[in-house]
This record gives sequence, structure tokens and C-alpha cells, in this order.
Amino acid sequence: MSTSVSRRSAVGLGLLAPLTLAGCSGRHAATGEKDAGSQGLSALGDATSVPLAHATQFTLDAYEGGYRLASLASGDRFLIVPEGADAPEGLPADVAVVRRPLESVYLVSTGMICLVDAIGALDAVGVSSVRAEDSPVKGFAERLESGEIAYGGIYRAPDYELIASAGCPLAIENTNIDHVPEVRTKLEELGVTVLMEQSSREEGMLGRLEWIRLMGALFGREDEAAAVFDEVAAGVEAASQEGPLDRTVAFFYVNEDGAAVTRRSGDYLCQMIEAAGGTYVSFDAAGAADSSPTTVTVEMERFYADARDADVIIYNATVDEGVASVAELVQKNSLLADFRAVREGNVWTCDSTMYQQMTSMADIIFDLRAAISGSGEPTTFVWKLA
Repeated sequence: MSTSVSRRSAVGLGLLAPLTLAGCSGRHAATGEKDAGSQGLSALGDATSVPLAHATQFTLDAYEGGYRLASLASGDRFLIVPEGADAPEGLPADVAVVRRPLESVYLVSTGMICLVDAIGALDAVGVSSVRAEDSPVKGFAERLESGEIAYGGIYRAPDYELIASAGCPLAIENTNIDHVPEVRTKLEELGVTVLMEQSSREEGMLGRLEWIRLMGALFGREDEAAAVFDEVAAGVEAASQEGPLDRTVAFFYVNEDGAAVTRRSGDYLCQMIEAAGGTYVSFDAAGAADSSPTTVTVEMERFYADARDADVIIYNATVDEGVASVAELVQKNSLLADFRAVREGNVWTCDSTMYQQMTSMADIIFDLRAAISGSGEPTTFVWKLA
């Protein structure tokens, strides 16, 4: 397994129960009680639900013979057919067929790279929309550099000729594909099955990680996926139980209009800050723009009024080009010079691929705790600005 969990020693698993509350309620919670026993599927016999502890945006049903039915919250369904087997006749029109073993997959979702890597399935990827310099996984970047994986253009303008010549049977996209439906249509015309992963819509940080179980089902590595999930979740539990630090944290970036863009309280990044012992400075209340399901845009004057006394600032470098120094941060808006964290030298930034490092979640929490506490411990995913 290529996970990154145990950089620090585990300190116990006492919070396992509290972090196991958000799960699927019922066999088809993600899809509004779709009938898994409809014509075609009924030929496979009775289905057994694959238990999911945290993910709510998909379900998995297991059938005899190794068949799996993945039902996504978007309404899409995929029948995963094991090697050497046939898909049953008369499948419902909304059920797409994915045949194992997969080869030459078109991997677009950056967030899935670390999960596919962790289960040892990178050899099944043939084309990607990610450039080597933007890869969150070293092994994936090396395959791009060597040509083992071909760069197939960005998600909204893929290289259709390359994808067709590579014979890609499956495209794993993220929710950005919803913004370019014509791309999805063209891929499907080329015979590519499009699966839009929705891990970003999971409310819980471990819900995002649990999409590794779907990757395991797709690539025939369910045991590996279960082992990775259990290991990473245990590390997260250990990292989360060191207790509150009574220090407030502002996490944001400054957009091109000069406004502060923050994460919504309760999303997975805020959960990691609070798991690290910090208290997140939230702007969800009235007066902040409803920018997206995950972010809130706040005029700088309002941000200054509510966040100027934050103990720690972490500048979000996962969206814009980031800042290399406190001076560069203040250049974005002079009001930032009067923030307590700036005056006291508690300004940090983060790795540009931190959101895509789901299998490193425990280490990220440990890093955040080091930043919030000022312990001076070495960090990987966040670093202090001078």
C-alpha cells in the first residue's frame, strides 16, 4: 500500500465511534431507493449491500460471482462485470456496464489519483487530464513523464483522437464535467463510459476517503481498498484526539476582486482544522455571498472585522498561485497587515495539492496542529511564511 499515515506514532483510537456517525441510511440512500432487483439485474440473484461507514454519495451492492452495482447520488448506476463474465440481458437503460479488468482508463479526477495509487491500480490508467507537474502523487507524475500515461488535455477540452486511439473504456471525471455536458456526450459517442465521482459533495472528511471502496470495486482491488481505508481512518482517529488548543484559525484566499474566499464551516477542510484542535473562523451567516456549496466569499472589510483577531492565518494556495511571504500576503490587501496573526508571525500557507491528498489525511491533521499550536514540529503540507 502506498499510503502516508504513520509519520507520527499513533496515540490511540479513542475517537473511532464519534467519527463513525455519517453513513448511508438504507441500501439505496444515495439514489432515492432505486430498484436493484429490476429486469436484468434480477438474473444476478439477491444483492448484499457493501457496508459504508461515512460515504453518502454512493452505494455498492454485491452480487454472486463478483458482480457489483454502484449507484451514485447523481442517479447514475454502473454494473461492474468481473473478468470472464457476461453482463445480463435486459439491463435497465440507466445502468452502464463496466467490464473488468480495466485497461487504459481516462483518469480526469485529480482527487482519485491518490486512491487509485493506494490500491496499486495505476497500471490500469492510460490517459489523464493531469500534467506531471500538477500530480499529487509522485508515481503518477513519473508515469506521465515516461509516457506510460498520456496527457489527454484538460477536462473541458480533451484530446478525443488520443482517447479514441487508446481505446479508453472508462473516464473517471469529477463534478466539473457537469459544466461541459457536451464533453460527456462526445466521450460517450466514442464508446467511453463516463463516471462522475462526487467525493467533493461528501459532508464528512472520511466520506471523501471512502470513495476508495468504489475505486477498489472498479479495479478489482476491494481488499486493498478496505485495508487502506481502515489504516487511514485509524490514523485520522489517532491524529484527532489530542484535544482542543483554544486557538482560532482563518483559512482563506483573496480572489481577483479583492474579497476573501473561505470554506464553509463543517466542510472537510474545516473538520480537519477542528480535528487538529483549532477553532475555525466561520462566515456562513448572513452578509456573506453564497458562492458555492463549499465556499463563502466575504468582502474584505467584513473579513477584517471578524477575522483580524484570529490566532493563526492559513492562506489557501490550492486555488490561486498562493503567496511566498507575509509581504506578498499584505500586498493583496493592506488591511491584512493589521491582523493579529500577521503582527505576531503566525501566518502559514498550504501545499497546492493538499485537497487531493486524501490518503495523507492524518499527516495533514498533524501538520495543522503543529501550525496552530506553534510547536515547531516539522511539517509537509503546510509551512510558515516569513
